[in-house]
Amino acid sequence: MATRLLLVRHGAHADLGRVLSGRSDACGLTPAGEAAVAAVAERLARGPKPLGLMASPRRRAQETASLLARALNLAITTEPALDEIDFGAWTARDFAALEDEPAWQQWNSQRATAQPPGGEAMHEAASRLLRWIATLPERYPAGLVIAVTHADLIKAALLAHLGASLDGYWRLEVAPASVSILELWPGGGRVLGINLGAGETAE
Repeated sequence: MATRLLLVRHGAHADLGRVLSGRSDACGLTPAGEAAVAAVAERLARGPKPLGLMASPRRRAQETASLLARALNLAITTEPALDEIDFGAWTARDFAALEDEPAWQQWNSQRATAQPPGGEAMHEAASRLLRWIATLPERYPAGLVIAVTHADLIKAALLAHLGASLDGYWRLEVAPASVSILELWPGGGRVLGINLGAGETAE
């Protein structure tokens, strides 16, 4: 039997849509963000017991994982492979201030090759994530695991398992507190769900 991986995006925080948070830990979850994650946790608690809960080291991901951990009675393992992309000089910059920069425009049109100044290319982030995902079928055979991470990382994993280029990242929506699902086996996997809300989360 296959391993099932639930990729959970962290809940909403105060800088969402305004600031490129990156690896900044300035903001935790908003009350609305906490409520959305709590709804997902409640739904997941009615399903099969997960074997593991891993999370990015970022504050917003750790707070999301904490809400899930309480509902599911799980310990959290902090996993560096789930960390946000290192946006280098763009970290904590307002999106409005970045709009006219040629490097930012290239980043948003050529994700497969572009790189933030002093930061990490998306293909580099995807590689570290996919290497980690590839270990899961052996570690959790026929089990359910949860990974709390960030939108671009989730999109990278989905695109890889769909056989699509990173340049197609904008074709996917991964909302805060959403769940996307991969089914994995040694050497491969497939997408079972994308951007599911609390009421849609597969059990």
